[in-house]
Amino acid sequence: MEMKKLGWNEEVAQLAIPYISNGLMIGRIASEYKNKYRIYTERGEFTGQISGKQRYLARSSEDFPVVGDWVAISHHNHNEAVIHGILPRKSKFSRKTAGKVTSEQIIAANIDIVFLVNALNQDFNLRRMERYLTLVWESGANPIIILSKADICTDLQEKLSQVESVAFGVPELVISAMMNTGLDQVKKHIPEDKTIALLGSSGAGKSTLVNALLGKEVQRVNEVREKDDKGKHTTTTRDLFLLPGGGIIIDTPGMRELQLWQADQGLSQTFEDVMYYAGQCRFRDCSHRNEPDCAVRNALNNGELDRKRYENYVKMQKELAYLSRKENKSELLSEKERIKKLHRTMRQSGKSKP
Repeated sequence: MEMKKLGWNEEVAQLAIPYISNGLMIGRIASEYKNKYRIYTERGEFTGQISGKQRYLARSSEDFPVVGDWVAISHHNHNEAVIHGILPRKSKFSRKTAGKVTSEQIIAANIDIVFLVNALNQDFNLRRMERYLTLVWESGANPIIILSKADICTDLQEKLSQVESVAFGVPELVISAMMNTGLDQVKKHIPEDKTIALLGSSGAGKSTLVNALLGKEVQRVNEVREKDDKGKHTTTTRDLFLLPGGGIIIDTPGMRELQLWQADQGLSQTFEDVMYYAGQCRFRDCSHRNEPDCAVRNALNNGELDRKRYENYVKMQKELAYLSRKENKSELLSEKERIKKLHRTMRQSGKSKP
């Protein structure tokens, strides 16, 4: 494989120098299956696992490879490899792990552009779109909104107007993969050496779009439920594909529940209008409740600021504050446990001395 087609550039080449100097080869993670990874390299495709040392040194999920990562590997036969290191990531798309555990789940790494795929059917949801935009901006990638299934939409202009009200300056592309319309515009937004990630809820049309861009069926597609247009989890893994015309695309499983993870900057970028009015308030620490001369409350009362949009902003702000408190508590408990283990080891070492 040509490394340039995998996204190789001068920046990655510089990061790879220490590993190459030690006799290791560089590849890119194309998919992950239960601690095994498919890796693309200039010498072809390998199946790899992380080294015992890497696993031992890992402190969190961030220290394990994800799809899109550049990794340093050694190989001992024609298709087996060992992963010895992960090159520094220029971007990563993360969310909080599902469930009660407070930890980060990295969805994909080294992404340049994120296609946010939203179906123009009953599952169309502006609040979910705001949440996706928040995490995309936080990731370091640039979002592009793909409005799919245009062939079944009867109020397209109204939907476009709604999207524009929450996604300031973000390109919007309307497509129908089934009718083969709008795909040329999508292809124009895929640079030859850039990596695109597809994000959206189940049934939004991500896998259908991947198949259309590749010109063949590589991802299975299921029908959505008629009563609410919600889809099943057809795609269950994250996969990296090389497009025929250049560019790399990563398909991801549908994520209806998208919990925030460290998204303060992303929140400010997504809700620029809220930030603008907050900056006009009389007090810098205005809570926008009872303070005098509150520009946010005035904007809500006169209709300049959408109330549902503001309520979603407040909801996500509280979610981040709660997550921060839990994370700090978790880190404190982990540090206490680490110190306890260290003291036990020291005591045992002292007892074993003659």
